[in-house]
Amino acid sequence: MKAFFKNIASVFLAFLVLFSTMSFTISEHYCGDVMVARSLFSKAESCGMDFQKQSQNEGCNILKKNCCKDVVKQFEGQDELKISFDKLTLDQQIFVASFIYSYLNLFEALEEKPNAFNDYPPPLIVRNIHKLDQVYLI
Repeated sequence: MKAFFKNIASVFLAFLVLFSTMSFTISEHYCGDVMVARSLFSKAESCGMDFQKQSQNEGCNILKKNCCKDVVKQFEGQDELKISFDKLTLDQQIFVASFIYSYLNLFEALEEKPNAFNDYPPPLIVRNIHKLDQVYLI
């Protein structure tokens, strides 16, 4: 069961790193105030109401305001995964040094006291004392 949760956590962290470093673009096409098309990673399709290039004939030129617009949203991912520690301020350096010092001192080995009972085995039980005194633990 512990290995299962460890595998789930490792897969989750792998996806977290993947999606935090990935950049993507969302393109939306609006006609007036209504969104017509949305696209991820590519340009959104047009609704067909965009004006084409003006014709060569100057007499057929109709001036109308274009009601369509394209909105592009870009989401930039993280570029550097390795954080440089050379840009730490003095307060941050003191905090890191004191944290490491206190963390390492948690695991100091304690002095072992000599145990005199290791050389002598316990006495053999000749009689069951609970049974003789008629004391039963419930």
